[in-house]
Amino acid sequence: MTHAHHVVSHSYGTLLVLVLTGSVYARGWLRVRSSHTEAFPEWRAGSFLLGLFLIWVAVASPVSGFVHELLVAHMIQHLLLMTLAAPLIWIGEPLMPLMHGLPPSVVRRVVVPLRHRPSMRRLGRIISHPAACWLPASGTLVGWHIPTLFALAMQSATWHTIEQASFLVTGLLFWWPVLQPWPSVKRTEWSTVVYLFLATLPCDILSGFLVFCDRVVYPVYLSPSRLSSISALEDQQCSGALMWTVVTVIYLVAGAVLTARLLSPQRSQEYWIAKQHSESSSATQTAGQSAEVV
Repeated sequence: MTHAHHVVSHSYGTLLVLVLTGSVYARGWLRVRSSHTEAFPEWRAGSFLLGLFLIWVAVASPVSGFVHELLVAHMIQHLLLMTLAAPLIWIGEPLMPLMHGLPPSVVRRVVVPLRHRPSMRRLGRIISHPAACWLPASGTLVGWHIPTLFALAMQSATWHTIEQASFLVTGLLFWWPVLQPWPSVKRTEWSTVVYLFLATLPCDILSGFLVFCDRVVYPVYLSPSRLSSISALEDQQCSGALMWTVVTVIYLVAGAVLTARLLSPQRSQEYWIAKQHSESSSATQTAGQSAEVV
């Protein structure tokens, strides 16, 4: 009952934030689309708004009230935040529409000064590095499923909110090198495919443990007041199987798309043109240095 009251009390605030964010994005998207029609089609706006909707489903809808009763509900919550909502938001290319959707005074006084600060640029380079994106996401996934931390989040509304926020933030970090939204320069590399493969390993280990463990890992779900007829152990096994399946499928689809781009004839042609240009530039530079020596 305490958790249900907490869900009701903060759901309206979360909904308000998501609606305002969606409104700012829609306003900016309409402005940007007038001059960048090809870069901002309708499906990008739909992807961003769908991502916001999934965040609401995960943290503020009535569905989120079942996380204390079923581990499956808890697993659905973190999959919605990290694996579905986060990439959908980046697919919507949100940064430019959000900047154009904010009031000009806010952009001029807050956004522009922050964007041009050297410290912010250095921070951007650090947090966009693949290692800086992979480690927090994997650490968040594994860390919050340690029984002690899991129990802390289940017993405290504040820590549960922190858990949800960390799932979303680290999910956004994780998908940045994969989707490379503006202002990143989109470059598809084989290292990104390896990045996705390595990301499946913590999920496989955790989900495999939950599926094949012969005891209930989280005692909070042993409560006799469970709403479901399935046992706590069956609930745990279903949760592990769900994470195993969803993460594998989504990462496999993302890896297949990246591989198709890398193997496309256009990609190969661009690679050889860039290589020839690089070799030509190196030869020119070497010739210039030789001429200076002569």
